[in-house]
Amino acid sequence: MDLKTLDHVALWVADRDAIADVLLKKLGMHVIDRTDAFTLVGADARRGKLTLFAAEGQREVGALAHVALRVSDVERFEPELREAPFDVGEGLRVELVQAPTESELDLDHVALYSADAAGTAEAYLTFGFEAAEPGPSDVPRVEVGGAYVEFHAGEPGDPERPLLNHLAVLVDSAEEHLAEAEELGLEVADFVDAANTRAVFIWGPERVKIELVEHKPSFSLV
Repeated sequence: MDLKTLDHVALWVADRDAIADVLLKKLGMHVIDRTDAFTLVGADARRGKLTLFAAEGQREVGALAHVALRVSDVERFEPELREAPFDVGEGLRVELVQAPTESELDLDHVALYSADAAGTAEAYLTFGFEAAEPGPSDVPRVEVGGAYVEFHAGEPGDPERPLLNHLAVLVDSAEEHLAEAEELGLEVADFVDAANTRAVFIWGPERVKIELVEHKPSFSLV
């Protein structure tokens, strides 16, 4: 599989407007798109984003430890935001990572709980992720397009109301990756042909859903 970048992290939340408001006011993101089903927030529509899907009731953290955003100068943010990670609401924790970046507030990494961190990292290689040396947290991790998924020791469980909806990575062709996923014997959850994107959803290790998303030529979000 040929993965390009870590495109977005999708979450189930009860009050998406409240969480979006925190991300906008405290971090300087903006609403890229808002529909009846979700709110898409980020600094750049073509870089790392957060998708806030509307859901009823309190969510369980499950597999998601935190989401990290890359910034060139962490000192420009309020002191409370430099304490990694900080609570945005409903169990969503965000960390700011200072590092060279072409796009402020791009995704740096997603931290997941895993019952077998090293084994899970190795299993992600089957899905097209690249092997990577541990970062500052000194836990196993994999890489995609300069961003990472890292695995912290913990029990993700199998919650009925998980906070994490899915992780999305950008690909050139969703249909080609659907065929490849089927050839590899991976568990395909869904295939969606939407207005701006086409995507195949597959179940990854420890029941984390991975979206392989293609931006159509009509993709024009800002």
